[in-house]
Formats: sequence, structure tokens, C-alpha cells
Amino acid sequence: MTTASRLPDPYGSGGGANLADILERVLDKGIVIAGDIRINLLDIELLTIKLRLIVASVDKAKEMGIDWWESDPSLSSGARRDELARENAELRERLARLEQLETGRAREEEAP
Repeated sequence: MTTASRLPDPYGSGGGANLADILERVLDKGIVIAGDIRINLLDIELLTIKLRLIVASVDKAKEMGIDWWESDPSLSSGARRDELARENAELRERLARLEQLETGRAREEEAP
């Protein structure tokens, strides 16, 4: 018998979950980690940091109503296109108003 076969399995024998199983369960169910950090000096609160971390699959996050990445232009090409289209429309509107003002001023200068 070899030495390796006599040593116990550190994670249980055969029945333990491997990392992939654990990750699959976490992503399927989701997990929330929450914590607050407060820094006080002489009973005066100087800083409060609230940390919230959610680990879940995209499908599970959408089920929970979390879909901020779809509207974030730095993460979504569709959101980036929407933002550029909105900005383009605003600039065209401003340009049209400026042209109207310039046309109105030109007419005023021409009128006797």
C-alpha cells in the first residue's frame, strides 16, 4: 500500500462538492453579502461605507429585477447606441434653435 492511498481526502471521500458544483449552486440561487464600515473619532462619525455584494447568474439577477448593466453605456453596446442617439437628437434640436435665432436676427437687421 502506498503512502498516498493511506492519507485521508481533505474534502471528504467522494461525496464532497467540488468548486464547480458550489459555483453552480451560488449562481443558481444567488448570494448576498452585506456589510458596513464606520470610522468614528471621539464619538464623531467621520466616514460610513456601506458595502453590498450580490453574486448571481445573469438570469437570476434579472429575476430579482437587477439589470443595470443593460442601460450602462460602458457595459452595453445597445445602451451606448441609445445614448449617442439621444445626444445626437439633443444637439440637432439645439442647432435648429440656434439657426432659428440667427435667421430671426438677420431678418431684424434687414427690416427698415
